[in-house]
Amino acid sequence: MKRIGLTGGIGSGKSTVAAMLGETGYTIVDADKIAREIMKPGSPVLGEVAATFGADLIREDGTLDRAGLARRAFASEGETEKLNAITHPAIRADAERQFAAAEARGDKVAVYDMPLLVEQGLHNDMDLTVVVDVDAEERVRRLVSSRGLDEDDARARIARQLDDATRRAAADFVIDNNGPKSQLAPQVERLVEIIGT
Repeated sequence: MKRIGLTGGIGSGKSTVAAMLGETGYTIVDADKIAREIMKPGSPVLGEVAATFGADLIREDGTLDRAGLARRAFASEGETEKLNAITHPAIRADAERQFAAAEARGDKVAVYDMPLLVEQGLHNDMDLTVVVDVDAEERVRRLVSSRGLDEDDARARIARQLDDATRRAAADFVIDNNGPKSQLAPQVERLVEIIGT
């Protein structure tokens, strides 16, 4: 089974590309989805996050105040590292479980939709690394207009991530998503031709 690593900075449109690849029949292992799953009410990971960042982040219904956690966890590099130390091992374990299940089913291709693929060195474990690339200013614009993020928050999140040049240098294939969505399809089709089935 081929493992395809898919990554890009926040606001790059990586999830859109993952959805398009999923439509071709590829299995998608979504790190963000796993990150939400491991933070479900009552989970051990959520308990550890609350103990580290404040019990007040847990709402009355047991769910996590994600925006509140983001403000605290992305306030400094040290705080971000604390969150990563809690969540990354759990995300990695679940991703590996999903890859194993895909391989057991006989899937030919599995795509790992993972924001921190290069930062964690996981691109080295992939057969092909795909980077969705968008200029930082365009990503800020999209995060503010489509996700409703505060501009300062958007810039802070981008600043905490790996720089675009380093991410691109790790890529076997770069998808330029600076333009309209209509320009994505031909690039994704080309990628699918390269990957095969």
